Amino acid sequence: MTAHVPEIPFLDLAGLHDELRGHLDAAWTSVLRHGRFVGGPEVAEFEAAFARYSEVGHCVAVGNGTDALELAMRGLGVGEGDEVIVPTNTFVATAEAVCAVGATPRFVDVLPDTLLLDPAAAAEAIGPRTAAIIAVHLFGQMADVVALSAFAERHGLVLIEDAAQAHGAEYAGRRAGSWGAVGTFSFYPAKNLGALGDGGAVVSDDAELMARIRTLADHGRSPNDRNAHILLGRNSRLDTLQAALLTAKLPGLDEANKARAAVAERYRAALPTWCTPVAVDPNARPVYHLGVVQVPDRAAATRALDAAGIGWGIHYPVPCHRQPAFAAYAERSLPVAEAAAQRILSLPVFPALGLGVVDRVCEVLAGA
Repeated sequence: MTAHVPEIPFLDLAGLHDELRGHLDAAWTSVLRHGRFVGGPEVAEFEAAFARYSEVGHCVAVGNGTDALELAMRGLGVGEGDEVIVPTNTFVATAEAVCAVGATPRFVDVLPDTLLLDPAAAAEAIGPRTAAIIAVHLFGQMADVVALSAFAERHGLVLIEDAAQAHGAEYAGRRAGSWGAVGTFSFYPAKNLGALGDGGAVVSDDAELMARIRTLADHGRSPNDRNAHILLGRNSRLDTLQAALLTAKLPGLDEANKARAAVAERYRAALPTWCTPVAVDPNARPVYHLGVVQVPDRAAATRALDAAGIGWGIHYPVPCHRQPAFAAYAERSLPVAEAAAQRILSLPVFPALGLGVVDRVCEVLAGA
């Protein structure tokens, strides 16, 4: 790496939190003062704020995004003997949650331009045991929930939105989490809305479903008698400090997402022609959790980025149906996802990434 080339990180969380230090310090001080580190008032405050932000009636904050998916399925009654349609191009947590409730993931292929769930492939995967379909809003862009909602209703399936990477994204003017029977989110630190540790949430307009999910997440405890455990539940809760920190960060999320979009647009304008950014569905408004491109020679591209001190990632190099843990569910080849896995490359995208830095990344790739 030459001396005049600055180090460009893949993600700068330290810089983001420096900008918010005053708000985060105030949140920590408040929680420290009252001492209700689990179940404090900040949890309900965040749940209400995030439900409003997601344009739904209810939110239950839980321990992490994987728990959110599992609890959503348990609340919906998805379990042993059921099949759940899952795009193979997703983080393994989506499939893990399906297996955790005793259901079987039915992996399907994705669209070649957006790399999101292919509605036609999902339709072909329906069988007599199919109970639900998980629309994964990957890289910050929502899947085609208009087609998937109609498809789910027509076949009597439950539509679940895995919006772990899509805080604030929209499709046809509606927010992520507001289309399906239920939506789930992760607040892992690297997310667009990230905690300073793990966290997750389930959102829905269905009050009865959400009450059941809240009970399941709190050891199956009755809302009317804390010593009565009416369901076989578990322990998954967002702690008070993380709720307070997320509430402090939430008001700035839309502006941060706009900054990410500006970075993504600069990439589209400046990337060499052999770098193909993931396409944007005309009905979608992505929030660019990741800046994913497809390249013909990833090894050459990453060597050039490394030499220039530029961070990069691969999301995800092995489709779920090719992971050893899910070998039992790998019924057939899924060629679009398998081919894309060899070409995808994630470039730096975060709100404070200057457009001049984006140009530098593009220059390096042009010379690869």
